[in-house]
Amino acid sequence: MNTFEFNKIAGAVLAGALIIMVINEVATLAIHPTYPETNAYAIDTGDVGASEIASKDVVEGPSLGALMAEADIEKGAKVFRKCGACHTAEQGGANKIGPNLHGVLNRDKGAVDGFAYSNQLIAKGGAWGYDDLDVFLKKPSTYIKGTKMAFAGIRKPDERADLIAYLRSLGKEDVPLPPAE
Repeated sequence: MNTFEFNKIAGAVLAGALIIMVINEVATLAIHPTYPETNAYAIDTGDVGASEIASKDVVEGPSLGALMAEADIEKGAKVFRKCGACHTAEQGGANKIGPNLHGVLNRDKGAVDGFAYSNQLIAKGGAWGYDDLDVFLKKPSTYIKGTKMAFAGIRKPDERADLIAYLRSLGKEDVPLPPAE
């Protein structure tokens, strides 16, 4: 194979790659989907409070208090890595896609200055207690319909307890643990 044939093959491969890139850019410019801010169809699930949801979750296994008594802060820090893409946890740290979570336990919902919370979270009101965090972390979209948090959730109760223990260690160690039942 001589040099001229090699140049033709290389040119064809590069031209193909360039054509694919151009088609991709044209398609992106031609079709740019937009999504509505609110769902087209509201599904009425009734007005269920956090304690009602939390009590349903507690029935499935050990109580949150029992899990918190056995929780491991180091494991919770590892679980927090999932959250670290969107949240910071340093005292006085900046907000990212999500608000800073330092001192989140017993803090009012929607209380971090400079972060634009969803109206649904602000309307929920109250403070982030153990049960609230547990249910929210299990599946955020179930606890607060219309939340901006797109995270699917943490299914394992012991991982949630470890994460909550880690969040408690961030300036809220004085908050008493829930009773182990």
